[in-house]
Amino acid sequence: MWSDIIWLTVGLALIVWGANAFVDGASWVARRLGMSDLLVGLTVVAIGTSAPELVISVISAAEGASGIAVGNVVGSNIVNILVIIGLTALIRPIKVSGGVMVSQMPLMVLSALILLMFGNSAVLDGITTNSIPRTGGILLLLLCLMFVIYTIKSARHQPEATVATPADKGRDDITLSSTPWWKAMLLLAAGLAGLLWGGDKFVDGACGLARALGMSETMIGLTIVAIGTSLPEMAASVAAAVKGRGDMAVGNIIGSNIFNVTLVLGASATVHPLVFSGIGNTDLLVLLAASLFFWLTARIWGSRTINRYEGAAMLAGYGAYLYWLIANIH
Repeated sequence: MWSDIIWLTVGLALIVWGANAFVDGASWVARRLGMSDLLVGLTVVAIGTSAPELVISVISAAEGASGIAVGNVVGSNIVNILVIIGLTALIRPIKVSGGVMVSQMPLMVLSALILLMFGNSAVLDGITTNSIPRTGGILLLLLCLMFVIYTIKSARHQPEATVATPADKGRDDITLSSTPWWKAMLLLAAGLAGLLWGGDKFVDGACGLARALGMSETMIGLTIVAIGTSLPEMAASVAAAVKGRGDMAVGNIIGSNIFNVTLVLGASATVHPLVFSGIGNTDLLVLLAASLFFWLTARIWGSRTINRYEGAAMLAGYGAYLYWLIANIH
């Protein structure tokens, strides 16, 4: 059991470090290739913060641990909204732009609906188990590609100043001019290696811990793995909120949730069909309700602001969900 905890910790540390190194290297290369700060944030950073979920879910799928693969995504998306946005709003109310509410939040809600549909495929398709087949995985990857294209086209019509201040751009320029190509490529390679090796050890530790404690893979995926793989999103969103960049905090979570469903589950199901073992409608409906609440707090209640009371309500909602998990899943 202790060896499992050690591998779990070492794997998570490597994943977080690897994701950070990968994002730094990819961002440097992307900016050198002429991509704007906004495009880097909406694509490279959003995918980079979803890298831990991607690695762990793909490895879990390849090893036949569907409970961790699917539970990781469902749990991470719930944590992203109820815990990270809740905590971020509690630290500093989040101002959300109209463009984000119109173009991105509906897609996040749609991704939760797609997940709910796959989670009820047994009823819809008349099959024995709820699952995402390889064809479904390929479809999700195509949706991911469409989202990236849509995001890039939308970003061209938004001012770059909404993402980076002149002072920040100056610091970026200094960093770009003083960083050699080999260092950026080394960061990319090292980050990818850390993600892959750390993901493998994390999954081994999580499965071993689940067996030692008599917990299901699904429970581990919905809690320990979900919270652990959401650390990059938490760090990025809290830092953005402290600096007064609400759109960055919100955009990071929205992009990560969409990528988790389309890219992470799409890639995982393409490697090996995913079975919703232990993931029920309660979990999927909690995710859908959280997504809708997130959208409504920004769009309807208040003046496009997620305030501290709403942030506290999100955290309380996650506490209630966690209590239900502990009471009902073994």
